[in-house]
This record gives sequence, structure tokens and C-alpha cells, in this order.
Amino acid sequence: MPNYTAVTKHITLPDGRQISIETGKLAKFADGAVVVRLGDAMLLATVVSQPSSRGDVDFLPLSVDYQEKFGGAGNIPGSFQRREGRLSDYEILVCRIVDRILRPMFPKDYHYEVQVMITLISADKTVQPDALAALAASAALSISDIPFAGPISEVRVARIDGKLQINPLTADIARADIDLIVGATADSVAMVEGEMNEVSEEEMVEAIAFAHEAIKEQVRVQLELAAEVEKSHVKREYPKYEENDDLKKRIHEGVYEHAYKVAHSGNPSKAGRKEGFSAIKKSLTEKLLEEQPELDMKMFGRYYSSAEKKAIRDMMIKERTRLDGRALTEIRPIWSEVNYLPGAHGSALFTRGETQSLTTVALGTKLDEQIIDTAMTSGYSKFMLHYNFPAFSTGEVKPNRGPGRREIGHGNLAQRSLKKVMPSDDENPYTVRIVSDILESNGSSSMATVCAGSMALMDAGIPVRAAVSGIAMGLVQDKETGEYAVLSDILGDEDHLGDMDFKVTGTEKGIVACQMDIKIQGLSAEIMTAALHQAREGRLHILREMAKTIAAPAAELKPHTPRSHKMLIDKEYIGAVIGPGGKVIQQIQKDTNATVIIEEKDEKGHVSIYASNQEDMQAAIDRIRAIAATPEVGETYKGKVRSIQPYGAFVEIMPGKDGLLHISEVSHERLAALEGVLEVGQEIDVKLLDIDKKTGKYRLSRKVLLPKPERAADSNGAA
Repeated sequence: MPNYTAVTKHITLPDGRQISIETGKLAKFADGAVVVRLGDAMLLATVVSQPSSRGDVDFLPLSVDYQEKFGGAGNIPGSFQRREGRLSDYEILVCRIVDRILRPMFPKDYHYEVQVMITLISADKTVQPDALAALAASAALSISDIPFAGPISEVRVARIDGKLQINPLTADIARADIDLIVGATADSVAMVEGEMNEVSEEEMVEAIAFAHEAIKEQVRVQLELAAEVEKSHVKREYPKYEENDDLKKRIHEGVYEHAYKVAHSGNPSKAGRKEGFSAIKKSLTEKLLEEQPELDMKMFGRYYSSAEKKAIRDMMIKERTRLDGRALTEIRPIWSEVNYLPGAHGSALFTRGETQSLTTVALGTKLDEQIIDTAMTSGYSKFMLHYNFPAFSTGEVKPNRGPGRREIGHGNLAQRSLKKVMPSDDENPYTVRIVSDILESNGSSSMATVCAGSMALMDAGIPVRAAVSGIAMGLVQDKETGEYAVLSDILGDEDHLGDMDFKVTGTEKGIVACQMDIKIQGLSAEIMTAALHQAREGRLHILREMAKTIAAPAAELKPHTPRSHKMLIDKEYIGAVIGPGGKVIQQIQKDTNATVIIEEKDEKGHVSIYASNQEDMQAAIDRIRAIAATPEVGETYKGKVRSIQPYGAFVEIMPGKDGLLHISEVSHERLAALEGVLEVGQEIDVKLLDIDKKTGKYRLSRKVLLPKPERAADSNGAA
């Protein structure tokens, strides 16, 4: 008999499919473990929290890891080691969407290390596991004794053929014009991320509300599951913050008015504001240390931050102004430049306030495509965007360890924004890589990347369908009065102390991507709609500023950009162009300095040619045409006599393609033989009269190209 007692609950999706949540069978040493299943897709989520904390930690050390096991999909990794390695970008993005909704759900004074691990142990090609990851993590936390203000859940909502669907089949998502991951509690939406095809603000809010209804049901089922697991009934005890009401009051009195004044001064400089707030803290610290040499500095720091934060937030709500003096809807000054880097195929420098992105575009061949090898998907990508955030952009010193999760997340948001306006493969033969290097950062560097990337693509001459801009929206709301202020184009400080970070990107027509994190409970649809409409006004303003620098894709590619040409050849000639062991195609590339790539698709040979100048390009085209071109009836060719027979001559009209020039088609005169008329190796013009349908043989004529001899005049002089 098994030594476990499994508990299973079911969630029925709107289309009738069922999600099961099971606990008690696997990973029993974890504080909480569940298996979530939809179809054949199975995710194991485990959570463990350390029983003690390090004394120097004053934050929640939460780590969320999501990994897909290749074996669960019946695949073997393509890496050299043939085993799972570091998390892929996709896996990291799933980690982020789960982390962002879980983190605010822990008590602020809970500083014990928490590790959430979500593993795809069985794959189903019809199911997207990212929509189940947060549900699994929340269920594992809910059945544990770890303090957690959940449950929460996330679902994918997609509009397919005009109808909203929850967690649709993978094959149907390609037709969606709205594709969002929405995370929420039973009471309010807390996280949104996804992409759209230039939709309106109202359509986006409708999709979010639809998703929230499905999440409410998933939360209810998790509560039922937790009620049947005894461990979850009593959450573990841990030391709470020590409180000192007298000290809290003194710090508030010593900070609030001064911080309010600095916040209301409207200093546009981040460094200037920091200096003003630091002076308040230094003065108060010295004063209190004189009075209380044994002052608890951790407690002081906590109370000070709370008082300063309240002063700044109150100032924004009451004065309807910002830390840097802007109105709530005002966008920071923008200046930009394109073609800044002469060596790049496209470049743009975009600066908004104290945030700056230097972005490049490089155009490569098919050989430069990115290889995608994950448990669920494999293939190639010809559009990449990489985002770099060096320490100097914020005036800090940090080791450069490569892109972290934040950089990957910001880069993905910018990539999915610009992907929506990229031309089709027929219009753009290039592999495109965009790189955004953030040189200064004080809020919205990912949105600066979107703007700079859009401009750099146009500078490179890529025929994008429209320009894309992005803006980060913030929110400050008074819990007691309900008063709020929606902030356009937020600063880094406003992101830190605010209640919302809502990034929205779009064209003039509508929204193409978004990323929203909400830090408070109960955000209303009214506020969300107001923020989206305010964001639209900001996006359009930014688009107008961008258009002053570049309004449309450059008509010509840069002189040093590789030129491209596509041509089709018959499938039967692919081998001839490649040659034995690739000798022919290698020789063509060596002789012409061009890059030649051949693929077989749809029973045709698709040839892509890239060269740095038109002369090399034409030389490669001519060489391939000479090998693979198909003779056409009625066309004239300069052929070479290969052999002479009693009944005619065989003439090569293309490499490897000989036709019969019958003796009767050589001349208008009747010839008994060809000796003295034609010689082997002689070049002559011939016309292709016919191609035998059965044998494929070519019938040629020379005489049809020769002038007809004049007939001798008759005895009456008549012609």
C-alpha cells in the first residue's frame, strides 16, 4: 500500500477542459508541493522556507525558478552536454511573471528565505504551461504553513476570431489579436503582461476583466484544497517588527514637513533631490543619536522611510504635481538623434529626462538566425532584441555579470512591442538584431528602448508598418480617502514609492504590448481605464517628438549594409548549385564575395544571396542562373556547338543543357552536310523552338534568326 494520502481538486475551464491540483503524492519533504495538470501537461511546484533568517536581512529573500524538463516532452537537449543547463530566456520570463505577483503577497516583515520551484515534468503541445505556473506556485504556498496572503492565480486570456478565451490551445494562439497573462487575487488584478494587435484601451480592460472572473474560480478551489490539508491551517510563527510608538511619532514629526517641502520644490535633478532628502535624514539622525546613543538604527530606518514616503505621496495627491515639478500628465523633455553611429546598419539615441538609450540595429543573413531549443519548442528566430543595463547608468559600481532577469524581462517587453510592426519575411530578408544600451536611467528605460528601437529600425531602412512608442504609468492612492493621482512617464523614485508600474507601448492606432504590476489591493477598473487613456495621450506625444527626428523608414539602406536578393530555382537544380560536397556553392561564394543560402521549400529551391555591393551580387546571380535557369520556348540563346552529327549539331545553350539543331534548321539553304558550315566550339545564336513533353529534349533553330534570302525576279521583273 502507498504511504501517502493524495488530495485532488478540479477546476473546470469555460471550454469544459479540467485542471487538476493534487498534493500528498510527491516531494513530501517540501513545505508545500502540488502537481497541476491540464491535458498531458503536468507541473510540479514546491516551496520551502528557511526556519530562521540571517540577522542582516531586512527584505524578503524570495527566489522563483521555473524549468522545463526535456524528458517530459520526450526530447533530448541539443546542448553539447545533452542535459538541462542554465534557464532559457523563456523560462526566466515565466519566473518573472510568477515572482511579480507572489512577492507582494508575503508579510512585509517576513525575512526568511523562500524558494519556489516550478518544474514542467510532462509536456502537452496543445497546452501553454506558463499560464499554469503561478496557479501551481500559489497552491503549493496555500497548503503550506508559510505566511502567505493568497491564494492568487494567473491565466492566459486571448481573443481569437473575436472571442475571448481562457488558456486557449497552443495552435489557436497564433490567430489571437490579444494575448495576455493576467494575475490576480479574488479581489483585484495585480499583474498583466502581454501583446496585442493595436487594440483600444476598452478592449484591453474587457480582456482583463474576463480573465479575473476565471481567476476567482481558481482561487476558490485552492481555498478548498488548503482546507483539506492540515498543515496549512496554522501558519508558522516568526518574530515581528518591534514597535516604538514614541520614536515613530518623533521621526514622523521630524521628517514629514521637511520632506514634503523638498518633494514640492520641483527640483528636476535626481541628484539634487537626493541631496535634499539626505540632508533631512542626516540632521535627524545626528539629533536622535545625541539623545539616544543606543538608537536602534534598523527601526529608525524603517520609520524614516515610511514618513518620507508618506510625505511625498501626500504632496502628489494634494498638490497634483511631481517630484521634478511636472504636472501629473506631463512628459519629460525629449531629444533624439538617428544615424549617430556610422558603423551600425541603423542607430538611434533617445533621451527622455534623465533616461537615455543608445540603440543599434544590425542586419544579418539567414546564417545569423538564433537557434531556439527548449523542451516545448525548437526552431529559429530572425528577430532579436537585447537590453543592457550597465551600473554606470545609475552612477553605481557593480561587476558586469551579463544580463540578469530584469534585463531579459525588459528586453522581452521591447521585443514583443517592435515585433508587432516588423515587415513580413518577403518584405524583409534580413535577420535583425537590436541592442539597447542604457546610458542613463531614472525611470522607464525599457520604454526608452522601445522608442529608440523603433527609430533605429527606420534609420536602418527596415520597412516597419508604423512607429512605436512606450510610456510607464504610475499611481499614488490614499488608502483612507480613496484619492489618487495617475502619473505619466514616472521617475525611478515614483516607481519605488508608488502603487503601480504600468508600461504601455503602441502605435498611433492602438496598444501593442503592456506590462503592469500593482502593489495595492482593490485597483478599480475605473482607475485602470483612466491610466490607459492617460497613457495614450502620453504615447501620442512621444510619437510626435520621435517624428521630428525620423518619421518614416529610410528610403535606402546604409552603403555598408549587405544587399540581399531572393530567387527561386527548380528543385532538381538544388544539387547542381550546391555541387558535390558543397564545392560549387563554395566556389561561387569565393569568386563573388557573396553569401549564398539555399533551402528547399514547397517543392522549390529558395536561394538567398547577400553581398556588400551590386557588382558582387549580380555576379552571384548570374552564376546561379547559369546553373539553374530553365530554358524557355521562344527565347534566343548564345550557344556553343558541342558535337556534329550527320543529321545536325548538338548545341549547349546553358551549362549542362544541350539541344538538337537539326541540319534543316541551320540555314535557309538545303545542306547535305555540316562540314564547313559549323565547327565544334563555335558560338552561334539559336532559338528554342520546342521542348518535347515526354523526353524533355530541346529543339533548336538557327535559320529563324537569319534573314530570308530574296527570291529571284521573274522574267517580267515581278518580285
